[in-house]
Amino acid sequence: MTSDLTHSDELKIGIIGLGYVGLPLAVEFGKKFPTVGFDINPNRIAQIREGQDHTREVSEAELRESVNLTATADTADLKECTVFIVTVPTPIDSSKRPDLTPLVRASETVGGLLKPGDMVIYESTVFPGATEEICAPILERLSGLRVNDDFTVGYSPERINPGDKDRRLPNIVKVTSGSTPEAADRIDALYSSIIPAGTHKAASIRVAEAAKVIENTQRDLNIGLMNELAIIFNRLGIDTEAVLQAAGTKWNFLPFRPGLVGGHCIGVDPYYLTHKAEEIGYHPQIILAGRRLNDGMGAYVAEQLVKALIHREAKVKGARVLVLGLTFKENCPDLRNTRVIDAIRKLEEFGINVDVHDPWVDPEEAQAELGVSMVDTPEENSYDAILLAVAHSQFRDSGEQELRKYGRDGHVLYDLKYVLAVDDSDLRL
Repeated sequence: MTSDLTHSDELKIGIIGLGYVGLPLAVEFGKKFPTVGFDINPNRIAQIREGQDHTREVSEAELRESVNLTATADTADLKECTVFIVTVPTPIDSSKRPDLTPLVRASETVGGLLKPGDMVIYESTVFPGATEEICAPILERLSGLRVNDDFTVGYSPERINPGDKDRRLPNIVKVTSGSTPEAADRIDALYSSIIPAGTHKAASIRVAEAAKVIENTQRDLNIGLMNELAIIFNRLGIDTEAVLQAAGTKWNFLPFRPGLVGGHCIGVDPYYLTHKAEEIGYHPQIILAGRRLNDGMGAYVAEQLVKALIHREAKVKGARVLVLGLTFKENCPDLRNTRVIDAIRKLEEFGINVDVHDPWVDPEEAQAELGVSMVDTPEENSYDAILLAVAHSQFRDSGEQELRKYGRDGHVLYDLKYVLAVDDSDLRL
């Protein structure tokens, strides 16, 4: 490689994983450089080749503009790549422990392809030290090469916000890092070439890894505080949103709101940090307390709804509840780690029959991933309660009367997301 990576005639980029993170990245690089986008799912590859993206993060026009991008499910197509960027998911298991299986498998794939002079960059969320302590040894073992002698590694955390059409990859500052000063410079130059918002070159890979996990840990804790306040204010008979609006008139009050905390990052990343902390003998208190509180909010919402039914002398067992929204956030089809499912399961424990409607969700994916059968068109005048769980634009635009048409006489409308005015719903978080 030349000292200026972006002007090297040998530069060919391989993106490992074409999900919410990998595809937008591959598209941007594919506008400027020869780029191979790899995913193990052949259906995903077929879809991209047809100019479609079910995540709705990349448009058909953007895919067309990426003239140097090739999508493939064949690792052989990655052989000529000189820069590999790993964007696979890093979930948690049922015990809330980091599941590094996708990261390990991706590292094994790349390790079998590495050549002297190549570079491997990780974007997946990890705990500090993972890139150099877990991934690099796998690369060395599979390639027979030595890190920093024969190849280099780097870390540049993803910051994509699914469903956000204003903050996209090119206009989000990118944190970069490398295993040597030269590698750090090359990686920074590479990302700078596609990100007009600029880059921030971190002092080390471990610093960049730590920066990523604390971004979402901070958000998680702030939302956790709001959730605890909401529980307190509910018991006091005070409207939480009214309190937050009043407090928000102070210049330095942070505008967080209570709610279900899910998704690919906020509900997951703190566990990566606490896992590493416990490995080194420190047992986090505040972070895990926030996590426990946020993980329990789905059950809390369900219990509040059941109490409201009881207060109206409605029959709980056998009642019908319509849940509007299943994704982890508004205006995106992303079901990863959605905590709406917690409320659904809790309602079902009470013997309640739950129907779920979400215009953004693929019914087959909902069934496969969550075991939820979607309702395409809810019945009118049929439900004892309506839970507005996700603030999709379709629900916001509908208004109170349109949403209430699904309910029977005396039904409960629970606005979990402050979509409606305070007097237009029967229950709020």
